[in-house]
Amino acid sequence: MQPVIAAGSGIILGKERQLRLALACLLAGGHLLIEDLPGVGKTTLAHTLARLLGLDFQRIQFTSDMLPADIIGVSIFDRETSSFRFHRGPLFAQVVLADEINRATPKAQSALLEAMEERQVTVDGETRILPTPFFVIATQNPSEQVGTFPLPESQLDRFLMRIELGYPDRAAERLLLLGSDRRQLLSSLSASMTADQLLVAQAAVRRVLASDALIDYVQALTAYTRQSALWRAGLSPRAALALLAAARAWAWLDGRAHVVPEDVQAVLPAVAAHRLQAADDGGRLEAAEIARRLIEAVAIP
Repeated sequence: MQPVIAAGSGIILGKERQLRLALACLLAGGHLLIEDLPGVGKTTLAHTLARLLGLDFQRIQFTSDMLPADIIGVSIFDRETSSFRFHRGPLFAQVVLADEINRATPKAQSALLEAMEERQVTVDGETRILPTPFFVIATQNPSEQVGTFPLPESQLDRFLMRIELGYPDRAAERLLLLGSDRRQLLSSLSASMTADQLLVAQAAVRRVLASDALIDYVQALTAYTRQSALWRAGLSPRAALALLAAARAWAWLDGRAHVVPEDVQAVLPAVAAHRLQAADDGGRLEAAEIARRLIEAVAIP
């Protein structure tokens, strides 16, 4: 994966950690939510990953008038055969960019639920399998912006990670201003691996060893969130599985065949922050603050 990280860092300047988190999310078999202001490179990151990994890519621009059929597809009557023929929607791709997902209504947002969880969709009573690998990258604008519909907790939980890109630092922004247009650079990118190689890498990640002590640490972190009065509700078993899978992927990216507590701590902000709501005001704390509180409160076994 090092060639992918190196090439991607040349497009997404000064954001290597976020790029590694996105790759870890993909290797763990999850889906990624990117929440940030418009214009900081959310869409560019999705394009970059798809090109470097040699995957089919589709972009869906979510709007307030979008219908589920615009995402999944629709059956159209064919006069020649006197039958309905299914026309696939943009969801049938290996990498799907759900751009500005929180600008669509909940009805359109829910069209992604079955696809993200089951890797399949049901249309007119018939189940249709989605491509493999299947990776959804959704972007959303801050909820305080005009025209947004917040994602419900059930859909937020479908995303293994949530990350923020943020503004570039001064040096990276200067390189951005002096360099070529990002779209031109994207068009010149070549794939660093194939879809089959990615599937092999995902299988290798699942074989990364997590010791009993490491499992104890993951359980201790999740148990603390359930017992603490800081949160409305603690991390679910699905969140615990996501934390372990992400830690395995982070360890694999570092070239190790076993997980250490530092791997868990590295992915904790991205895995836990969008699943925890503060009990006092119902809002969400910064991801780094959530991770700091958990790491300080829970000792490593």
